[in-house]
Amino acid sequence: MIKFYFHKTPNPMKVALYLEETGIPYELIPVDTLMGEQHTPEYKGINPNAKTPAIEDNGVRIFDSTAILLYLAEKSGKLGGAPENRAEMLSWVMFIATGLAPFSGQAVHFRHMAPEKIPYAINRYLREAQRHYDVLNTHLRNREYIVGNTYSIADISAWGWIDKASVVLGEEGLQPYPALKRWFNKVNNRPAVARTRAVEQGIAFKSAYDEVAHRALFPQNYPVVETQPA
Repeated sequence: MIKFYFHKTPNPMKVALYLEETGIPYELIPVDTLMGEQHTPEYKGINPNAKTPAIEDNGVRIFDSTAILLYLAEKSGKLGGAPENRAEMLSWVMFIATGLAPFSGQAVHFRHMAPEKIPYAINRYLREAQRHYDVLNTHLRNREYIVGNTYSIADISAWGWIDKASVVLGEEGLQPYPALKRWFNKVNNRPAVARTRAVEQGIAFKSAYDEVAHRALFPQNYPVVETQPA
């Protein structure tokens, strides 16, 4: 059975949605990133990048949400798209992985998490996030799904971050992007999404973004104190 290392953030939620859509059995293993559990030697042996998600499949480790989605789709033959759309699939999945996701994350960080408001950084990442939303909105104007004519890992991957549109972009959320909003509502109303949102029930994840959480999430912002030998 797949071991799924999970926190309730956009990238792990993509993997949770894929697993719920396909019915692949898995064991959920919570990793409380606000408590720093991603930095333990045991977890870094699974994901040396010290982030969630990660999976273990019969002793094989896979980390990074995009790698996991591609791996599971290829292994199971489910939701990977038609063979003739392989190039298009890779293009959009990587667009999400290298563009939409990181710029959205940085927009959230500098708007909501940074200890000081830096107008240049806020504008830079917000405008780039908006640009990526606009690219998807344009692409979806006459389409039901991101790749081909069927629901796939491209839609699952995008859903993880588009679900946070109001946090990334502000209160207007998807209002300026009608085609993207239509697509999101279609995906978001799938029964597997409701099951995915319920995955975290019963898990007492830390919720306060206090100094403990900031040190766990952004350790590079804190100096390393070297102890002298006695």
